[in-house]
Amino acid sequence: MIRCAGIGVRLGQREVLRGLTLDLDARTVAVIGDNGSGKSTFARLVAGLVRPSAGDLRVLGLDPQRDAAELRRRVALVLSNPDAQIVMPTVADDVALSLRAESLPRGVRDRRVAAALGRFGLADLADRPSHDLSGGQKQLLALCGAFVRAPHLVVADEPTAFLDARNARLVADHLLADAGHALLVVTHDLALARRCERAVLFAEGRVVASGPSDEVVDGYAAAVAC
Repeated sequence: MIRCAGIGVRLGQREVLRGLTLDLDARTVAVIGDNGSGKSTFARLVAGLVRPSAGDLRVLGLDPQRDAAELRRRVALVLSNPDAQIVMPTVADDVALSLRAESLPRGVRDRRVAAALGRFGLADLADRPSHDLSGGQKQLLALCGAFVRAPHLVVADEPTAFLDARNARLVADHLLADAGHALLVVTHDLALARRCERAVLFAEGRVVASGPSDEVVDGYAAAVAC
């Protein structure tokens, strides 16, 4: 899914990531670590929003710089704050916006939007103003807008950060469901991280552990508790 060879990322004068050599082929991968460790920059690198300053990167077999358009088609990004992603006045319109680049016939588009709204429990809210939704409903709408595109890879950066326990579990269930996509999720929620197949631990811009999620998460939790 993701292959890094000697990747470095410099933002301004600051080296945010350095020496990343990593090969991730699990379907679900959690990225954990302290604030400022480079997790979110790594997510944006994989999503094609940040360019490496050194090394070679492949995502789904694509070069994010040379194959930028194809990568955008295959990868969906979900952020911690859904208000940053919701732009249209109604719920259905916001989901439909995600399909605009595909130039679908209106009937096909409407059926895909309706199916996605049903999947995320938003069908009864289709005509509701988007920004009148609760925080949990907004995050489900952000997920709906991502998944309606049928992405090959979903990159989620702290998708449960502002949610209560019930909505956090609901969002996690949708992200982890085997619906034909791979998942890279940046999270401080160690319960969510343990539900992934693999985990990667970042510290000071480097990968310091990578492996089965239980092993990596347990090691990090023990270190934090010391």
